Amino acid sequence: MPRQNTFRSYGSIAKTFHWLTALLIFSAFPLGYFANELAHDIQSPGFDGSQLVIERATLLFSLHKTIGVAVFFTALLRILWALSQPKPGLLHPDRKAEALAAEMVHWLLYGSLVAVPLSGWIHHAATSGFAPIWWPFGQNLPLVPKSEAVAGFFGGLHWVLVWTLAVSLGLHIAGALKHHVADRDSTLRRMLPGGSDMPEPPVQTHSLAPFFAALLVWAGALGGGAVIGVFGGHDQSQAEAHDHADDGITRTQAPIVAAPVQAGAWAVQSGKLGISVTQMGSVIQGSFGEWTAVINFEEPAGPGPAGDVDVTIGIASLELGSVASQAMGADYFDSANFPTAQFKAEIEKLAEGYQAAGTLTIKGQTVPVTLPFDLNLEEGKAVMQGGLTLNRLDFGVGKSLPDESSLAFAVDVAVELEASRSE
Repeated sequence: MPRQNTFRSYGSIAKTFHWLTALLIFSAFPLGYFANELAHDIQSPGFDGSQLVIERATLLFSLHKTIGVAVFFTALLRILWALSQPKPGLLHPDRKAEALAAEMVHWLLYGSLVAVPLSGWIHHAATSGFAPIWWPFGQNLPLVPKSEAVAGFFGGLHWVLVWTLAVSLGLHIAGALKHHVADRDSTLRRMLPGGSDMPEPPVQTHSLAPFFAALLVWAGALGGGAVIGVFGGHDQSQAEAHDHADDGITRTQAPIVAAPVQAGAWAVQSGKLGISVTQMGSVIQGSFGEWTAVINFEEPAGPGPAGDVDVTIGIASLELGSVASQAMGADYFDSANFPTAQFKAEIEKLAEGYQAAGTLTIKGQTVPVTLPFDLNLEEGKAVMQGGLTLNRLDFGVGKSLPDESSLAFAVDVAVELEASRSE
């Protein structure tokens, strides 16, 4: 069997690309479907934190994404090869509508085989908390920021393009079967192994009409996606320990101060209470959007006591990408039964810097902690930055994950705030 295409049939290289692509696609589709089903289970309020379910979902997502990247590169190589080869002619070019449909579907397939995995790859790169891709390319892409907006758009785009690919693939298979069963011609046999003795197609010309028809289909699919609101709002299930980072988790947020501030105390004007966890080897950053801080502070002349602080944190306000809902579950923060966490400490000035030594209560577990921090005081205003590292098991968080294979023990906490003395 010749390697090169001819006007009569496809060569061995084109056939290899075709069937390899088919194998990859028919592997990626069911993997993505079952991974999504498990992800919906993980996101559901009744999820019990099962490590087996999480690991299975993560495995399926990693397989799906890894195969998707393989599809992307295989499709590029296939297109480059097709551009260098003669295109076998249609056996029935006189059937104008059928010929137009066949060539339009080919354009849809070629475009979708590149756009579907690329959109999924960009969505992956824009998010954190993901099941990793196993190819050695890293988890990021140049020019793709960690952004909820970017992730949301490309997640929706991926969903629309997957359906476009699925419909195109169905039409392609239906057309091949129609030629083989109803017309009894050699259209399908030209892509099967062997089969060098093929009929000569009639002389024919090709136009750009099928290409423009494919563009109209893509435009219709994208327009339909926009109408139903999938771009930026559709989360195609990336709740595996998977996929949505938020630019906003590193932004300065104004805490909600519920209690009145007494005269002489310090009122927090703005701040950030962030956490960083490591899941499946990837760092996920998040922050609490609602917390209160009651601070009494007097700068001492030298090292020694300087005041006290009482911080109450709204657990349900945690932003942690797509794993935030999972983090609220009973095996993790259990926000339904423990809606707040509390940090109470005595502030002390050290020879260099400051510390707040006291207790942190999460999920009903109270643990001694010390928060070292830097403080800049100027004309009744204070700017503070500090951080510490906690062990999640000390608070009974993630007890079903007793080792660090999927979720590390260490949780880094970062605190930044600006406060002013009340009059």
